[in-house]
Amino acid sequence: MSVRQKVGQLFVTRVYGSAPDTVDSRNTADFGVPTPADVVEKYHLGGICYFTVTDNVVDPPQVARLSNGLQRVAVASGAELPLLISTDQEGGTIVRIGPPATQFAGNMALGASRDVKAVRDTAAILGQELRAIGINQDNAPVADVNINPANPVIGVRSFGADPNLVSRMTAAQVKGFQRDAKILATAKHFPGHGDTAVDSHTGIPIITHSREQWEAIDAPPFKAAIRAGVGAIMTGHLVFPALDPSGDPATLSYPIMTGILRQELGFDGLVTTDALDMQGVRDKYGDDRVPVLALKAGVDLLLLPPKFDVAYDAVLEAVDNGEISEIRLNESVRRILTWKYTSGLVRNPYVDVDRVASIVGTPAHLARADHITNKTTTLIKNEVSVLPLSLRQGSTAFVCGSGTGTQALADEFENRNVSTTPLNTGTQPTDADIETAVGQARIADVTVVLTQRAWDTNNTDPQQRQQLLVERLLATAKPIVVVAVRDPYDIAHFTDVQTFLVSYIGNTVAMRACAQVLFGEVNPTAKLPVAIPSVTEPGKTLYPLGWGLSY
Repeated sequence: MSVRQKVGQLFVTRVYGSAPDTVDSRNTADFGVPTPADVVEKYHLGGICYFTVTDNVVDPPQVARLSNGLQRVAVASGAELPLLISTDQEGGTIVRIGPPATQFAGNMALGASRDVKAVRDTAAILGQELRAIGINQDNAPVADVNINPANPVIGVRSFGADPNLVSRMTAAQVKGFQRDAKILATAKHFPGHGDTAVDSHTGIPIITHSREQWEAIDAPPFKAAIRAGVGAIMTGHLVFPALDPSGDPATLSYPIMTGILRQELGFDGLVTTDALDMQGVRDKYGDDRVPVLALKAGVDLLLLPPKFDVAYDAVLEAVDNGEISEIRLNESVRRILTWKYTSGLVRNPYVDVDRVASIVGTPAHLARADHITNKTTTLIKNEVSVLPLSLRQGSTAFVCGSGTGTQALADEFENRNVSTTPLNTGTQPTDADIETAVGQARIADVTVVLTQRAWDTNNTDPQQRQQLLVERLLATAKPIVVVAVRDPYDIAHFTDVQTFLVSYIGNTVAMRACAQVLFGEVNPTAKLPVAIPSVTEPGKTLYPLGWGLSY
């Protein structure tokens, strides 16, 4: 392989378009060529990452055709090597392939179930459906231990706040992706993104854990992933002074990437950066230095550099002038090629488009997703025994609050012959929304209000409008049920609420499960995978990790 071909293998980027020959001005602006196929050929790319915003995802058969077309270009040109084709299909709040692909309630919901087999089955189904459409790497599982309730970027993407629980779940998902579905799993975000109040997309998080705290809290899930045979680990753009006092983000830290991950933990698989267009890795160094420093730190794959030519040329120059030795370059290329060969990707990089419908969103997968999700809705309060609901035919209900879950839950009520009015008031309800909701609640037999990150008064709901909505609904003295459709921490702001559940997401599968709990068709058994602290009494825990009611 030439040096240019080797350098090309290090890069994973986005391309724009739904087909290999789609002409898109964004390709021309970013890469100087018009089509996805041209981008792959020009740079001898090692990988592509699919997104909906880049128009890569229309429907499963289209994605399969796109994958096959890009693979044909890759194996017919340059180094004749197929692509790692990846996406972020964590399940829950972070998905790129929507329905008809099978959807789940996400990691924190799975953590609430405590069902390790369900976690592995979830990854197996996600992975099988990705593989069917030509995606051979999932940027999952999230191995972060979410011990900070104010975490703006992880939250329900984590399995929870217990390192042992997160370790078991992470290992199970690695096995589901790699052993069952035969795709590459990517544990993220090393060395641990669970205790930050800064989003690395927009700033540099600083983790203040001591080395001992890191060993006890953050490290165990990554160690479990490595023991389970994880093929890739993704870096976190975060500063961890106890592990490296230089102030460099972990992605660019030789002591963390090589000293700890490679040497201490013994990981010799692929290390990929998180997206290099995130501010957390760009604040200290220029876009030309970041990819070079990441490689020198010990990573193998450079994901989504913001200025592709700048990054690509910088790595070529670093190899030319000896800053990056060819021996070092070959180390990363060896790891990349080892996975491509041993996984069978080189032998057969293509998928059968005609079989997509028999794998993606099958009745068996959808039924398993329902069964798994039925064990995730967590009942936190039921003080006046409003639940389970005993609504008769002819009863009325009102479902309001944040997100598309309002309609999905209202549909479930209608399916049970309960006349139901839905109202999506969003995460910042207006005065008019609140007045309408109060009026509807007064005439309904029961009101269900969905809250979404009501605790986040910095970004999601700075004027505390969701809190006001719930307060006004409670004042009606009618039966009010609150369901947090994201983080369970909302309940700390609703201490007067008498009936409270957590679904962890508001998608259709979660709302279907929630309805079954509301009507007593399923007895809730899920337990909180995090603790809920008081917002008014520092140091006080309102609901401990493991809390959860049943009927």
